[in-house]
Amino acid sequence: MWTKIIEKFSKFPAQEKVIRLLIERGFQVNSEGKVVSGNIEIPHTQIAKEVGVDRRVVDATAEVVLGDDVLKKVLQNVRSVAFLRDVAPVLGLGVIVITPTDARKKGILGDVATVVAAHDVSIRQAITDDPYFTDDPKLTIITDTKVPGGLVDALTKISSVKSVTVY
Repeated sequence: MWTKIIEKFSKFPAQEKVIRLLIERGFQVNSEGKVVSGNIEIPHTQIAKEVGVDRRVVDATAEVVLGDDVLKKVLQNVRSVAFLRDVAPVLGLGVIVITPTDARKKGILGDVATVVAAHDVSIRQAITDDPYFTDDPKLTIITDTKVPGGLVDALTKISSVKSVTVY
């Protein structure tokens, strides 16, 4: 799906930057063509500044979104999520970042969750980057406790896991 969305903007690299940011951040485009997060409007000038384009590019991207039934459904219903990775250490939680050998392979999350559970560690949050949208996708696991060394060793033995980083 993401590939199809990005393809719609392939001839317009500035608009592609905008659509990538909107999807990455979980921002919506409302029926008035405004970029929002829930009911909070995000000025097009701020979006433009973030991705290094003119505000009019954000306006044009919003118009394209509203003129396409699929894009409209996606961008009016996508949502952001509170990602705990950067605050987990402050909260006394563990962070495991998995780099997969092939993120398109099925079962990576299940394999990792099975190993984590076998070490009697509870998963509080699991966030995966979409391999069709991100160049270097990762699986981030937030655990209820600091990550024990034995768990790291076990995770590195999973065939679909290229590397493990713990914070």
